[in-house]
Amino acid sequence: MPPRPSLIIFDVDGVLVDTRESFQRTTLETVRLFTGKRVTRTELHRWKNRPGFNDDWKLSHAWVRSLGGNFEYEEVKRKFVELYWGKNGRGNASREKWLLPGATLRRLAKMAELAIFTGRIRRELDYTLDRWKAREYFQQIVTVEDVEHPKPNPEGLLKILAGRDRARALYVGDNVDDALAARSARIPFVGVLRRQSEERRQRGTRLRKLGARAILGEISELEKWLARRPPPAGSTSTSGPPAHRTIW
Repeated sequence: MPPRPSLIIFDVDGVLVDTRESFQRTTLETVRLFTGKRVTRTELHRWKNRPGFNDDWKLSHAWVRSLGGNFEYEEVKRKFVELYWGKNGRGNASREKWLLPGATLRRLAKMAELAIFTGRIRRELDYTLDRWKAREYFQQIVTVEDVEHPKPNPEGLLKILAGRDRARALYVGDNVDDALAARSARIPFVGVLRRQSEERRQRGTRLRKLGARAILGEISELEKWLARRPPPAGSTSTSGPPAHRTIW
């Protein structure tokens, strides 16, 4: 059995954060507003199944165009951002929920170095990490603004690795672009898809075919999955969260 990773890199949306009522809701509202058509979460996840649609702005624009809406990307993006943030902090962003319990996060931070590679922009990620007081646990953070090539390109993962042993790292994500990035970087990958969910029905098999070591039902199961693996040679536990270092 492979040893426990010494570096765990997390995607954010759908992994650390429940975005069904934030990003997903905003995508559906944006497409409905521009097309006047009723679109569903099932259709949304069909788009998410396709490589290159980790970016919700890009996805929304492509979806609008596919339904006959002749609108420019910037116009669709502007409305999406407006709906997401809302007025006086009352937009859909306020509906998202942090999924990894604080006690579990603290134990994971003692078990391995933690990092984030996300398709979010900096403002969106800062809002979430500060709101849920989680920033201190992640030593490295790479957003879409910190790379020249976004997912599924592995640039962000390679930036975090910085030449270290890829076999001792782990990327945890929930979509096709995450799995493709991990495969290109030659980093072990674990998927997180809620049981009995549309995401799992549509993407579970695909993620396994792309090399997922496991498909967890929720991120809190990661600790137990890791505990079944021997610790890396020469590892030592720490007494608290590691010093924070952000890459931008």
